[in-house]
Amino acid sequence: MVGFKICEDEYFEQKRETYVMDSFKFTNGEVLKDVTVEFMAFGNPKYDGNTITNAIVYCHGSLGNFTSVKKIFPLNYENDPFDENKYFFISISALGSPGSCSPSSTNLKNKFPNYTIEDVVNFQKQFLSEKFNVEHVLGIIGNSMGGFVALTSAILYPDFADFIMPGVSSYKVAGHDYILSKFVDEIITSDENYEKGISNDSIKRTIRLASLAEYNFGVSKEALRATPKEELSRNFEEFGDESLLLDVYDIKYCNEACMNYDVENDLNKIKAKTFIISCAQDPHFPPELDGIPMSEMIEDSKIVIMDSQLGHLCFNELENITDELNDFMKEFDE
Repeated sequence: MVGFKICEDEYFEQKRETYVMDSFKFTNGEVLKDVTVEFMAFGNPKYDGNTITNAIVYCHGSLGNFTSVKKIFPLNYENDPFDENKYFFISISALGSPGSCSPSSTNLKNKFPNYTIEDVVNFQKQFLSEKFNVEHVLGIIGNSMGGFVALTSAILYPDFADFIMPGVSSYKVAGHDYILSKFVDEIITSDENYEKGISNDSIKRTIRLASLAEYNFGVSKEALRATPKEELSRNFEEFGDESLLLDVYDIKYCNEACMNYDVENDLNKIKAKTFIISCAQDPHFPPELDGIPMSEMIEDSKIVIMDSQLGHLCFNELENITDELNDFMKEFDE
């Protein structure tokens, strides 16, 4: 497994690219100059003149980056739903991700402009236009926060994508998810060093606590219950240690953007074909509260409910719904 991880890291380092936009204007009116976008692209672009006609954009979850697209790699082979000979994939590290323009990468820390999911959408759309001359995409696939991006894009720009595929996601952050986000926000803002912009042992402890608050919302409750306490404790500690690689300002800003996300009243604006992926064991967005109501509110949408002990992380097992994905993607074969 160690060797595989090294090969994976080398692969993504080779595929990683950056592009600098002259400026980006946030919805609150603030403007940043020389804005970096981290991305990777692969597959087989098809053209109508100079225009790419088969672009599919992949959107990662909160605090992720462009490498999250690896979740669809098992389905990129010939005759698979996401056959890379048929499609051209673009995976972008979102606004707020440290590889792209973020509080940490700009060193603005808590002076970074407050951003929303709408800003994340506009950041991505501007990049696609500038870098690839893409004004229309075949589809947008997004897991968790990436699903927020897919849905918001289809609402703000109804003719931008032929299809969207929000997975383990929702139309709003509410209830237990909202409280979790509030709790993470409370942990961070309670540290006086956050406002001072000071990075010290106190901030490291705050990062760890804020991340550990999320631990219980990954794999299914059943999987957690079946894990021996010694192993569970070890995994919990390792999760906390790994979080120290994150930046407290990146966490805070991303958490706040997700916490304020709510497009429930705008779902009727979606024209793109919509394929919703839910997981029966997802502790974040259980189907009965999120996926199913969303499918009822989006006209002519389809939904598949996965059965996976990975819970919110079930995008790592998308090959288990290969048939359903193939049926949906047949409509978009060129």
